[in-house]
Amino acid sequence: MNPIKISFFSTQPYDKVFFEKYNAEYKFELDFFETQLNHHTVELIQDSPVVCVFVNDVLDAGVIAALANKGVLIIALRCAGFNNVDLDAAKKAGIRVCRVPSYSPEAVAEHAMAMILTLNRKTHKAYNRVREQNFSLNGLLGFDLHGKTIGVIGTGNIGKAFAKIVLGFGCKVLAFDIAKDEELEKIGVQYEPLDTIFKLADILSLHCPLTEKTKHIINATSLSIMKKNVMIINTSRGALINTPDVIDALKDAKIGYLGIDVYEQEEKLFFKDLSEDIIQDDDIQRLMSFPNVLVTAHQAFFTNEALTQIALTTLQNVTDLLEGNEFANKAGLLS
Repeated sequence: MNPIKISFFSTQPYDKVFFEKYNAEYKFELDFFETQLNHHTVELIQDSPVVCVFVNDVLDAGVIAALANKGVLIIALRCAGFNNVDLDAAKKAGIRVCRVPSYSPEAVAEHAMAMILTLNRKTHKAYNRVREQNFSLNGLLGFDLHGKTIGVIGTGNIGKAFAKIVLGFGCKVLAFDIAKDEELEKIGVQYEPLDTIFKLADILSLHCPLTEKTKHIINATSLSIMKKNVMIINTSRGALINTPDVIDALKDAKIGYLGIDVYEQEEKLFFKDLSEDIIQDDDIQRLMSFPNVLVTAHQAFFTNEALTQIALTTLQNVTDLLEGNEFANKAGLLS
């Protein structure tokens, strides 16, 4: 019997390393494509009942219909977010959808803290200065994190890990979520209405999923009630931020610091080497022109531990669905 094929899209060299390493036990046939899955590339799939996709692959109703025609039975997301998948269309087509809901929340939480510390203490600028024999401290002034008010929007696995980190820095932590976490409350996190957090936070860190209610949660209206010089960190989903509104707030010095690991139009940019290209996205070019903006290219998840968990969970999800076993990863089953 031939091994079952899994077709991977949007793959990078590190995807192949980790999936090939842990597939030794599962023995699937792995077919890797660097290209994004979309209407044009769906024809690359041949005799593969499983496709494995990432955050910027396109799985709308049209693509899912094409997958069904090719006999695809499973869409395996190797990420937590699933806003790029039309789940209703998948259900109607009889295609099961699974994801990796938790794969080292500490990886993303720690990256959010790294962005805060970098923006505050300007270590990236200090590094470059010293390499040029410039030992001046002018322009590198930061502030104590201790005692500052941190707003955490979303206290799922990642938001919870982040809240614990900033508590360790001696910060006051205010949180918003549709469901309160009793453990966080016991260790000092205060749940407040969203507008209250916008008004009181010195630093806002976004850890909520992208939904119709959270899209552009950072916009001209919410920015108008924030403190002047607020720091905003987004390691969740790019569309939580209305980019033109944020650019205006940066120009007006309403936002003092911005750190983004995600971007609303990132599918055209991230995970690619565009160093020899002319980037046509004026918004990202404008953002990168500000000295108080730090952009990383969807790097927050990128640790050895996280990639190990992503590979193991994805392969086990596919195995459970194909074999009709009790699906152990309940939070990972979407359709």
